[in-house]
Amino acid sequence: LLKPMSQVAGRMSIQAGATALEKAQGGRGVLLGGVPGVMPGKVVVIGGGVVGWNAAQMAVGLGADVTILDRDPEQLERLGMYFESRAKTRFSNKANLAESVAEADLVIGAVLVPGAAAPKLVTRAMLASMKQGAVLVDVAIDQGGCFETSHATTHADPTFIIDGIVHYCVANMPGAVARTSTYALNNVTLPHALRIADLGWKAALRGNPHLAEGLNVHAGQVTYQAIAEELGYPYVAVSNILD
Repeated sequence: LLKPMSQVAGRMSIQAGATALEKAQGGRGVLLGGVPGVMPGKVVVIGGGVVGWNAAQMAVGLGADVTILDRDPEQLERLGMYFESRAKTRFSNKANLAESVAEADLVIGAVLVPGAAAPKLVTRAMLASMKQGAVLVDVAIDQGGCFETSHATTHADPTFIIDGIVHYCVANMPGAVARTSTYALNNVTLPHALRIADLGWKAALRGNPHLAEGLNVHAGQVTYQAIAEELGYPYVAVSNILD
């Protein structure tokens, strides 16, 4: 159900990063697409899921030099087949991640662990190896962020600078494009809302296991295991609620 929001956030991350790279915003003064005779900016996307895929699409469309890191060989193969020579793929390990981040003008943090806090993949020590004025966009900030130096910011005051690196860590990025986000979310949620209205919530969830997985809390009981473990609450299986 939240795939459209990941699509929006992924695409927005490149817009936001491109703006943050401008000199007036504290960035390096790099145009992602370059111009004839001038090399394009280097974009590194950490995570090849929905957010990362959409970020890469936007960056490739601008003409940037794009590298996508992921730990799933099958996902890397899918990305490679889709983007062909327009974007590079690289297996994500500590050495490859550190090297890619050091070379980047713009780094997109697109790592998501469903229902749990995002892992801190870019440490503060790694900032010292980066180019001054490079930009980090932490799309995972709603799950705590995947950069050690991240903290949530707002649309009104979206960036801050640590060790010469611009951080964009706006929570709820899709809120900035509310019209697009609303239509996109409505397209996928309305059929489920109608089903719940027609059948009642229990019958609707019994008949659709994917919808049932969306039940997080009921009558004070946490029914999503990752959230229960993260927050230290007892876990109650959805099947127990629906019986």
